[in-house]
Amino acid sequence: MIRDFKAQIFCRETNLSKREIDTADPVWIDRIDAFFRQTSLLPPDGDPTEYAKAFEAVYPEARHRRQYIDDAISKGTPCFGHKVLGSLMAAGKVDSVFTTNFDPLIEESTHSANAILPIDGQNRPTVAAIDSADRAMRCLNESDWPLVAKLHGDYQSIAIKNTGSELEEQDARMRHVLVESGKRFGMVFVGYSGRDASIMEALNTVLDVPSPFPNGLYWLTSSASRLLPAVIEFLERAGAAGVDVAVVECATFDELAADIIKITDLPKPLFDRVMEGRPTPRLVPVQLPTTEARAFPILRYSSLLIESMPSNARRVKLAQNTTSPIVREMLKEKGIKATVAVNGREFAAFGSDEQILGALAPLGARLDGDIKLDPATDSWAMGLIYDALVRSLARRLPLIPRYKRSGHSVVIAPPRDGEDREQARRNAQALSNLRNAYKSDLTGTVPSLGFPFQEGLFLKLDLINGRWWLGFEPYTFVHIPRADATEVGSSAHPENSRFDPMGARPERSGDPAGDWRRERWAQRYNRNWADIIAAWALLLTDTGGKTKRAFGLQDGAGMDAVFEVSPITGWSRPGHHHAYFDRTK
Repeated sequence: MIRDFKAQIFCRETNLSKREIDTADPVWIDRIDAFFRQTSLLPPDGDPTEYAKAFEAVYPEARHRRQYIDDAISKGTPCFGHKVLGSLMAAGKVDSVFTTNFDPLIEESTHSANAILPIDGQNRPTVAAIDSADRAMRCLNESDWPLVAKLHGDYQSIAIKNTGSELEEQDARMRHVLVESGKRFGMVFVGYSGRDASIMEALNTVLDVPSPFPNGLYWLTSSASRLLPAVIEFLERAGAAGVDVAVVECATFDELAADIIKITDLPKPLFDRVMEGRPTPRLVPVQLPTTEARAFPILRYSSLLIESMPSNARRVKLAQNTTSPIVREMLKEKGIKATVAVNGREFAAFGSDEQILGALAPLGARLDGDIKLDPATDSWAMGLIYDALVRSLARRLPLIPRYKRSGHSVVIAPPRDGEDREQARRNAQALSNLRNAYKSDLTGTVPSLGFPFQEGLFLKLDLINGRWWLGFEPYTFVHIPRADATEVGSSAHPENSRFDPMGARPERSGDPAGDWRRERWAQRYNRNWADIIAAWALLLTDTGGKTKRAFGLQDGAGMDAVFEVSPITGWSRPGHHHAYFDRTK
């Protein structure tokens, strides 16, 4: 409805016909959303008042809003979830349903379910709207269940609630029934946003009694991160009042119903009726291929599986608030190698305990046990592990790690004047496979320009299908001196800003080494790329085996970051055969 209202307002304001736009087209959706972001016609996307404001902006008159609802409802049919809910009510397993919807689908599904039961086994619902709240009062006083209560009115009601002023108040009798039900039962909230101040106020009133929601309170949502502040506050109050509170993530009403029906004992006629209307399953048995797998083609991914990563880091408390850059600078001044993520007066760290505490003594640093890391949900933990992983990969190899806000990288360390001869020999040996794959020097200077270059990798840590992967992208890094070292926004390295991975920088001055870099990579075809990817994978995982340690600390000296990195890159084969694969050249 909100999408439809926005489309109508958009057409009105831009003098377009609604026939000219397609609200199912992502291009039009983006265009309409951009229009409302640039205007103040409606509240921001997701605002609790968005629905009411949009409805009233399109249909200012109450009778027109009723007609819109009536027209929309006339096209509706019960879904699988409605049939399950109706069967549960007919079987006496659900006492009451409170809904903000106007449609009759719940009661229609319940009537249909009762129709196939014996007369003495039926449970016919009483339907009450805000203009027939006496029915709800009678059901409450006489415990005559089941009840379907329409909190915003029925589509046939004269009074229905849609606009902001209408939603601010709740009918006193219907509010009484809702509050009293909260005192007697537990409640399950399915697909409710909590936008209505009157309903949320009534629910909060329940929490003022000695034993609110005695059988628990379960709030179902597609994503817990999208709960409105009013809902979060209500759930926290309920938990503090001793209510058994749970937030359950569930994608759709139908999926919820399918899970419920698996564990609920329904009379066989009702169960058979429900299962006849279930959606066609998306997962169906298939005949697995029995032909021998082909060696060609294979798609090699430039990514390595992270088989395991740190689950804890050292927690360090501070006597004053600070930031990650300040702590890193203090550690750098003392020559301390550590990886940290700061949050106010504490931070998570990998490295030597003694060295970290010594360098941060001016901040009153002290150890405070360990801290759990959850990189899938906490960005600071993701950053900490990302930093430590890059450090562990470069350790004991002729690689230089580079830590950037836009993404980390490693580059080949060029030979240094006065370098130990044995160390130089070991470095050359470690890079021999990579040099053979590139068929060129890995470091040097760009001809004609004289800028130093180094081969290297962009590194990215990604969670894909529940598993962590290290993606790596080979790139030729060129050190381009700044034209003006004091110029705001200038960059000494092309990797400091966004750019085309195979060439041009977007700065106005362009990339003077772009043509050379493109020419360097132009003749490297699939086979060369495969050799380069394989050589990088071998280099990153061969030294010291697949176990990578960021610092190589002895037991008890501190908290090290330990990773298990698979030496085999990801790969895939085609899902079907094609005559094109039979070619020999």
